[in-house]
Amino acid sequence: MKPTRVPFLAGLVVIITLITWAVLRTAYVSLPPLPWTAVPTLLLLALGEAVTAVNTLRRIRRKPGTKPVEPLVVARMAALGKATALAAGVLAGVFAGFALSLTDALDKPTPRNDFFVSGGTFLAALVLVGAAFFLEYACRVPKDPDAEDQDRGASRA
Repeated sequence: MKPTRVPFLAGLVVIITLITWAVLRTAYVSLPPLPWTAVPTLLLLALGEAVTAVNTLRRIRRKPGTKPVEPLVVARMAALGKATALAAGVLAGVFAGFALSLTDALDKPTPRNDFFVSGGTFLAALVLVGAAFFLEYACRVPKDPDAEDQDRGASRA
């Protein structure tokens, strides 16, 4: 499994944003107001992934007071990070499309409220993407210090 590529994720966000914007140009009036509860939910998920990433990183690097981590657990955490990055990218695209489609109706109270909710949810989704990238980074196999010493010795000779 390869790490999530930023250009792919950015392209996914842009495509989902454009699709959502196009759909909402005609369908927005039939939708209920957006719930604000997605913002704290995404932020709590990001916090959970960040804490998991810190713990995983400490265990992989064998910091004092930590138990070694099983390789299968690391693989599962890396898969979780990749899946979360993609899902949060889709959510970011949906809510960016919402915000974009509402920019011309900010003089009305309900669209203005939905604009701020969708903007906040978009930002929370980006925070979750960042936490997912950190979790993926934490799951990388560290370089072997012995191999680095041998490489330095070979380059000096």
